[in-house]
Parts: sequence; C-alpha cells; structure tokens
Amino acid sequence: MPDKEHSVQHFLDLIKKSRKGKFKIYIGMSAGVGKTFRMLQEAQALLRNGIDVKIGYIETHNRKETIALLEGLPVIPRRKLFYKGKELEELDVQAVIALRPEVVIVDELAHTNIEGSKNEKRWQDVVEILDAGITVISAVNIQHIESLNEEVKNITGINVTEKIPDTVLGMADEVVNIDLTADELITRLKEGKIYSSEKINIALNNFFKAENILQLRELALKEVASQVERKIDTEIPRNLHARQERFMACISSNHEIAKTVIKKTSRLASYYNAKWFLLYVQTPKEDGDKIGLAAQRHLINNFKLATELGAEVIRLKHSNISKGIIEAAEQKQITTVCIGKPHLSLYRLILSTAIFNQLLNKLAASQIDIVILS
Repeated sequence: MPDKEHSVQHFLDLIKKSRKGKFKIYIGMSAGVGKTFRMLQEAQALLRNGIDVKIGYIETHNRKETIALLEGLPVIPRRKLFYKGKELEELDVQAVIALRPEVVIVDELAHTNIEGSKNEKRWQDVVEILDAGITVISAVNIQHIESLNEEVKNITGINVTEKIPDTVLGMADEVVNIDLTADELITRLKEGKIYSSEKINIALNNFFKAENILQLRELALKEVASQVERKIDTEIPRNLHARQERFMACISSNHEIAKTVIKKTSRLASYYNAKWFLLYVQTPKEDGDKIGLAAQRHLINNFKLATELGAEVIRLKHSNISKGIIEAAEQKQITTVCIGKPHLSLYRLILSTAIFNQLLNKLAASQIDIVILS
C-alpha cells in the first residue's frame, strides 16, 4: 500500500530529527476500528526498513487477524504483579528503557496501572519512555480524552472513568484518525471481530447504536483536525500581525457549571492552539473558612482539572468580581473571556445588570471578546 509506506517513511524522518523520542498516537471513535491492527502493520513496515522496533504492550482482544500481525515482532516481556490474589501483567517501563529500542509500541494509552506501580497511568509510563529518547507509537479512543469525556457521556450514556489529559495529545508529533463508517463498524461487531458473541446484542443496543457512532465519528474527526491545525501553527511561520488568541475561563467557588466552562474553554484554546487561564476571583465573603468544605473541595478539583487541561490557574482577591476579571484580562493580555451562563432569578439579574454592563463595557473598550457558555 503506497500511502501506508509513505506514512512510514514520513515517520522515519521524524524519528531522526530529535534525540527525544517522537510520539505518534492513533485515535479511534470506539473499540474495534482497527487501531491496534494499524499499529502492528506499521511495526512490521518499520522492521522491514531495518528499524529496531519492539512491542512494549499490545492488547489483541484475541482477534485472529491482530494476533497474526504479531508474528516476527520482538516482544518485551510484561512485568508480572500480584494484586488481590491474582497475577496481573503491566508494561515493563524499565525493561523498555534498558533495551532502548528505536521504536516501541504501547497500546491502551488511557489504561490505569495496578496499584503500587511507579506511575498511576500508562500515559505517564509513555512520557518516561519518550524522555529516555525512545519513540513511542500508541493508541486511544476518543471517549478517553479528558475534555471530551462529558460530551461522550451525553452521547452514549456511559461514564468512562479512564481518561488522558488533553496535554498528552498536545505532546504528539503525529495524531492519526482510524476511521470507519457506522455501517462498517456495526458489520465488524456482528461478525464477532470486536466482542465475543454473548456481548454483541448488548453492544448493539447501547454504545454501538448507529446514531452514537456517527456523533463519536464526528468528534474523532474534529479532534484530529484541530491537532493538524495546531501542528500547522507551530511548524509554519505565522503572520506577525495576526491576533494571538489567549482565553480565560472565569469560575466561582459554587458555580454549578464550572467544570463545563473549564472543558469548553480548553476545547476553544486547543482549537486555536492558544494559551489559556483559569480565573477565580475570591471576594471577602469567601475569605478563609467562610465557604463550606464541599465548595472548597469543588474549587480544588476544578483547579486540578484546569491544570491537567493545560491552563495556568489565577487566584485573585478582589471585592468586585467584574473589576477583578478586567484586571486579570488586561494583565494576561486575554483576547477572550469565557463565563458560565448565570443562574440568577430575575430580581438578582436586575440588581446585577449594572455590574455586568460595567464588565461588558470595559471588555469592549479593551477589544476583549466575551463568550457565555451554556
């Protein structure tokens, strides 16, 4: 396949550019689209080209065509651990680093490691391997990306607990979408190429509904498109006169939709390949222990989430929230302020109108856009 060979050659060129390992991620809209199969095809092509490639961790799901592609590929033995009386296997990071292959294949990027492992998540293992100068090819499904997690839950009704921060995708030198139509994916499912026969009907009536697949496919395509745009922005010189976007999400200690504001601002920043900030203006009413423990936990969790999604967190003490927002926006040269849709009664909304108008007028005068997120 000429296209596949060209892709392999392009990645070979990337490998030679830097001492730090290069990072390639295959993204799919769901299980069964062929990410692992494609990684093994690439591994075989690299081996034919004389590259020292090894399998660090692969999950075949007992699919015959996937197992067949492992033939001839050197496999690094997995680390064996006992957990709750069972022998389990994990990626052996130290063995990978000690063997120092040019390229290592590491499947299931969002996997949570067994308790007691050095790193909590496999993506952290991958970062360690990259830092050692080894190139990594990995794979992940769209539902595991942190900022898309809620959106996927709304589409499928399934809460996916294993997630990777968007910053991990941002580290990738190449992001490739493995795409199938809804009909092709459902056919693969019915043929028993994704799950065992007893799970097929359950999957067809839940995650693998045609309308779900279409929406997940759209998410995957958009995600890869935004990553390509990010790469263009970083590798092709920009117009010096073009506006450099900088986003700022504003939350309060008790904001019901703070998490949504954070995730949507992260997505906007990712789309524009822009720096972004999270702002919390602490008023005198929220000094010290004046807010409850639950609200404090909520706030800390939101700071942590924003940091994982690549934000710089700003905590500012101010008696006037609008003025605090304006000061932070001007100091950080923000181009777009993102706030949540206010949950106010009509009476409170009227009382707040003057403050809100003050914020709008100030931002308009500073040529700062404001986005109200639902």
